[in-house]
Amino acid sequence: MKATDLPPLPCFLDGEFTVLSEARVSVMDRGFIFGDGVYEVVPLYGGRPFRFAEHMARLRRSLAAVRIPSPLPPEEWLSVIERLARSLPDERDLLAYLQVTRGVALRDHAMPKDIEPTVFAMVSRFNPVPEPARRDGVRCVTAADFRWEKANIKSTSLLGSVMARQISVDAGAAETIMFRHGYLSEAAASNVWIVRGGTVMGPPPDHLLLEGIRYGLIESLCREAGIAFELRRISLSEVFRADEVFLSSATREVLAVTRLDGQAIGSGRPGPIYDKLYALYQRAKQSGTPS
Repeated sequence: MKATDLPPLPCFLDGEFTVLSEARVSVMDRGFIFGDGVYEVVPLYGGRPFRFAEHMARLRRSLAAVRIPSPLPPEEWLSVIERLARSLPDERDLLAYLQVTRGVALRDHAMPKDIEPTVFAMVSRFNPVPEPARRDGVRCVTAADFRWEKANIKSTSLLGSVMARQISVDAGAAETIMFRHGYLSEAAASNVWIVRGGTVMGPPPDHLLLEGIRYGLIESLCREAGIAFELRRISLSEVFRADEVFLSSATREVLAVTRLDGQAIGSGRPGPIYDKLYALYQRAKQSGTPS
C-alpha cells in the first residue's frame, strides 16, 4: 500500500489536523530510523475516552523512561482526541492512537539535545472481537519471551512483538502467550491472567512486561465482584492447569482462552469468572465515567 492509498482517516501531526494520506514525517525522524518513541492506544466508547487518566499516566511514565520531554499536557491530548473523534460522527466506538518520537536529527545512536518531539495522533473504528470468539473463547500458542528486558516501556520499537504475534498467525491461533525462564510474562499484544480456585492471578508488573491499563481495572472489577485477586510469578505448568485463562487489552477488552497449544484449558469453554468480569467490564464502559 502506498501512502496515497491510505483511507482518509483524520489525524494530527505536529500541531496540524490532516488525513493519513497527506501526513508526512521526515525520513530522519528517529521514530523511523530507530523506533525511538512511545505510544498509547485509548479506546473511546460513545465518543468518550475510557480510563483516559490512566493512559496519560502511562504515557508520561514511558516518556520519562526514554527521556523524551512531554510535548502536550493531558487536557491538550484530550482536545486532540475529541476533535479527531468528531471527524467520524457515524462511528460510536473508536480507538485513538497517540505517538511521540524523539524528533528529527542526523543518524546517531546517542540521544540528541534540543530537538522537538514529533507528535502524532489518529482515530480509527473500534473493531470488536467477533461474537463466535467472544462466545467460545480463542486458541493460543506458547513461545519463549525473546523480547528486550524493558518491556514496561510502551515503545514503538515493536519488532519483538511483531515476531511473537506472527507465531500465532502462522499457527492459526489468536495470540502468542510468552514465558520467560519458565514463568508467564505476557502475550504479544495482551496481558494474560489465570483463574485457579476462584482467584484471578496475574504476573506482577515489572520491567519484563507492560502493565496494561486493564491491570487496575481488573483488580477493581474483582474487588467489586468479591473475587480474590493476586499478583505473583506464575509458572508455565500453572497456566496449563488453570481453571480459566483470559487475555486483556484495549482492543480485546477481556477474552477467554479455551485452548493452549492444542490443550483444553479447564472445561474448554469460557469460565464463570471470565463471564462475570466481561459483564462488569461492559457495565464499566457504559457507566459514562471516562476514568
